[in-house]
Amino acid sequence: HFSPTTMALSNLRRLTQSHTRLPSLSFLTQSPICRPTSTKKVSDRIVRLSAIDFEGQKHNVIGLTGQTLLKALINTGLIDPDSHRLEEIDACSAHCEINIAQEWLDKLPPRSYDEEYVLKHNSRARVLNKHSRLGCQVLLNHDLQGMVVALPEPKPWDTS
Repeated sequence: HFSPTTMALSNLRRLTQSHTRLPSLSFLTQSPICRPTSTKKVSDRIVRLSAIDFEGQKHNVIGLTGQTLLKALINTGLIDPDSHRLEEIDACSAHCEINIAQEWLDKLPPRSYDEEYVLKHNSRARVLNKHSRLGCQVLLNHDLQGMVVALPEPKPWDTS
């Protein structure tokens, strides 16, 4: 004579043994949707730079990896955001031009044809300064930690 509890346990064991196991749902935790977000903190993405304005004043600049140098300079207040509303090469002006020392230039990818064209176009003598880069074309990364850039004096035709 079985008690109701013993019968329930017996039935439960029989059902679990006769049922095939369901496939593991671990694939769900591997999907990008359920995966925990990156544990990388904003502080891990910080790139510290220095900028020398055309009057010789040094400014500390803080940017983030993946951000353009232009964005970091705008956020610091060294470049007028209205001078370069879009971070595209078609919107460049002389305010986007910066000068970078050779040791840091070597850590950057070479200028694109479009970047060289814009730099030559903005130059009064139409001669390319080998240290000139467009801030919108320089992506920050940890290799650029400590970089020093110089902001040239605004061109006469850009100050009106």
